[in-house]
Amino acid sequence: MIDFRLSDEHASLRKTVEEFAQNEIAPVIGDLYEKAEFPYEIVAKMGRMGLFGLPFPEEYGGMGGDFLAVCITLEELARVDSSVAITLEAGVSLGAMPIHRFGTEEQKQEWLPSLCSGEMLGAFGLTEPGGGSDAGATLTTAVEQDNQWVLNGSKSFITNSGTKITGLVTATAVTGKTTNGRKEISAIIVPSNTPGLSVSKSYSKVGWCSSDTHGLSFDDCKVPSSNLLGERGRGYAQFLSILDEGRIAIAAVSVGLAQGCVDESVRYAKERAAFGNAIGKYQAIQFKIADMEARVHTARLAYYAAAAKMLRGEPFKKEAAIAKLASSNAAMDNARDATQIFGGYGFMNEYPVGRFYRDAKILEVGEGTSEVQRMLIARELGLS
Repeated sequence: MIDFRLSDEHASLRKTVEEFAQNEIAPVIGDLYEKAEFPYEIVAKMGRMGLFGLPFPEEYGGMGGDFLAVCITLEELARVDSSVAITLEAGVSLGAMPIHRFGTEEQKQEWLPSLCSGEMLGAFGLTEPGGGSDAGATLTTAVEQDNQWVLNGSKSFITNSGTKITGLVTATAVTGKTTNGRKEISAIIVPSNTPGLSVSKSYSKVGWCSSDTHGLSFDDCKVPSSNLLGERGRGYAQFLSILDEGRIAIAAVSVGLAQGCVDESVRYAKERAAFGNAIGKYQAIQFKIADMEARVHTARLAYYAAAAKMLRGEPFKKEAAIAKLASSNAAMDNARDATQIFGGYGFMNEYPVGRFYRDAKILEVGEGTSEVQRMLIARELGLS
């Protein structure tokens, strides 16, 4: 028997986060978004709720939950605002998860408690100015000298990298060559206060305006050799596995945004009158909203299925790519349709659907473009 019902624990978490998003985020996020301000107070509240520690063991200050709990939380946050959702997603999946998955016991003890509490944010330094989807084109280098790594290079579009509470960035860097002549790429933890690490000016973005995004540069940036994360030469493979998990999380964010579009459109269709009736009385609007709900339902099932395979310890790369592709498409389509239903008001930033429309596009790009997802799916089908 297949049962799609959430457990009592997951259902309770979903309800708690839904209420938090509606009561604490919705009233203030519009103003923060317009000013491109990072939501420090909201992040602090999420930290006190334990959301940053959801999937991590209690011994490190976590909540001892699972990855589905993270996804459910992200969906509910994104129903109201994606900037807040992506701040949590990056903090958990990209900031803390690499240390939890690949770190030494000393590294876990040093970093995870502060990351789990939300008092500190971690960043994930993979993308470079000349290499996004082609992460293997990494140019940043790290040379080991006198028990130190000396890093030189730059990173682009790094989430949570320049806040007042950012504590570290885990960066991929070329540390040598393999026996077959390819680049040996390793992952290295760089504390934010390390001399030689510079944070560029915040990007001016189309969407996710209350999310923190910067470029980073390393100029003879020195950290102890013990800051190597995982095995030398395995950094690229480690981060690819992190991206597989992250794609499920981005799918959850996408589903949340798509559901938020339905929520707002249903409410507006009942209130807005045209030609003597609420516009929701007209079949054209009914059918558009019905299509939106169908997209959300299908996309949610896709990320649930991917998360279930991951939690069972089964291969899930294809399912994660399908979930990310289907969900980001649903978010973009629903944002466009919601804006159309709202008409001129949908083009105004004071309405949530205006934010949703601006935020949706990056979901088809971040953590692997839609084209990359199709490539991964085809490869898993034996069409490499």
